[in-house]
Amino acid sequence: MNNKHIPNRILFGLKVKQLRQGLGFSFLELSQQTGLSVSYLNEIEKGKKFPKSDKLNALAQVLGQSPERLVTLGEGDGLETISELLDSNFLNELPLDLFGIELSKVVEIIAQAPTRVGALISTLLELSRNYAVRQENFYFAALRSFLEMHENYFEEIELAAEQFIIAFDIPNKRPISDKLLADILSESFDYNIDYKGLDKHENLNHLYYLFLPKSKQLLLKGSLNGMQRSFSFGKELAFNFLHLKERAYTSSISQGKVFEEVLNHSKAIYFSVALHLPKDPFISEIRSIFNQKEWNPHHFSQLMDKYMVTPEMFFHRMTNILPQFFGLKDIFFMRFVYHPGEESLKVDRELHLNKKHQPHGNNLSEHYCRRWIAVSSILNNGNKEESMMHVEISRFQENRESYLCLTHSRLNYPRPGAKVSLTLGIVLDDKLNEKIAFLNSDKIVQKQVHTTCERCPISDCKERAAPPVQREKKKKSQEIDLLLESLLKQ
Repeated sequence: MNNKHIPNRILFGLKVKQLRQGLGFSFLELSQQTGLSVSYLNEIEKGKKFPKSDKLNALAQVLGQSPERLVTLGEGDGLETISELLDSNFLNELPLDLFGIELSKVVEIIAQAPTRVGALISTLLELSRNYAVRQENFYFAALRSFLEMHENYFEEIELAAEQFIIAFDIPNKRPISDKLLADILSESFDYNIDYKGLDKHENLNHLYYLFLPKSKQLLLKGSLNGMQRSFSFGKELAFNFLHLKERAYTSSISQGKVFEEVLNHSKAIYFSVALHLPKDPFISEIRSIFNQKEWNPHHFSQLMDKYMVTPEMFFHRMTNILPQFFGLKDIFFMRFVYHPGEESLKVDRELHLNKKHQPHGNNLSEHYCRRWIAVSSILNNGNKEESMMHVEISRFQENRESYLCLTHSRLNYPRPGAKVSLTLGIVLDDKLNEKIAFLNSDKIVQKQVHTTCERCPISDCKERAAPPVQREKKKKSQEIDLLLESLLKQ
């Protein structure tokens, strides 16, 4: 056994604990018989230490095992499920320290009740197999949790973006020229940029760019506009300036090999957004819009045009600054994508700050509420080419919460024929009333909405796309429970 291999140390410690308790030894009694200190034995059982050969022999003798048998798992040890978890990359590659969790604490939980914890782990693994949950799904879920835990604001990346601006003499005026960033990549980081390099690879037309690390070639999609090139260059500069080693070499990442790769990709996006939308002037611009007494969608569109950023970059920056600088912590972001010919819309990006808000991605192939602006804005706008900003106060029937929903929709994105909407939802409360003057504007429509048609109790909904089957199923179940309860009282 490699004493530097954490999973092996954990399993060895659990086995020693089982044997010690099976023989009825306390730590003190085992210490007296082996000559090993109580603290050392405690660290062994916690998976922090692995004994050298002389100490291993002494321990094996007292526990009634050969040294070889002591370091080898057997069928009767009951640790097979935990071994399966530790042999997977789930614990090894999730940086628990980012969440303030010590691996030793996780080990202690496992060590306290290995059989029960093993049963729980076995259930989770079985569920993941049955629902085809891949390893990268855990990585993206962990990333969302990490962003939510920090309210999607990272001061160290903000400072790095400011340092980059100073170091490379980036002008204060925005937008940033994509040529300026391309020159920095070429001159300071030895990049060779091929502006149509991806066009010869038809199967890669869904990518904006591909970086070839050996030749340091950056192959771009020829149809990218200046805004898209500038954002892409900003991400590549982030990988170099922030010294992010584990990384994907494609513009988007769908299958992270390790969690660090997914995390670093997120950091690179954040850096590029912060570079293009500097914090202080952006906060000032948003505050100015919030102080307007009447809702005007053009204010947001003009601000995007001023900085020459994509709607995704704009909404990303909003989620950075609203909790930190406006005190609006109860917010969510969702991106819906709809492809003609498909019956339902899909949520491919979401973020919930402070708590899980409704609605959220359910992946149940249900029909999202057609009353909600995030959905109606792309289903009801026909084939309008222009990008549009919408607003709605959405009052959710189920949990009685209301949100100010800012939605941007557009056609032919992310590929021709598709429609996409981005929605930023902010809980409607006294704090929001203090921060946003246009909240009482007559131009803002208020609608009672729900999550999905299948779960909706609204009986007179003209926009309903499917019958409330889940609602009826729940109601039937409740009726059965009440009947059983009344019968049992007789």
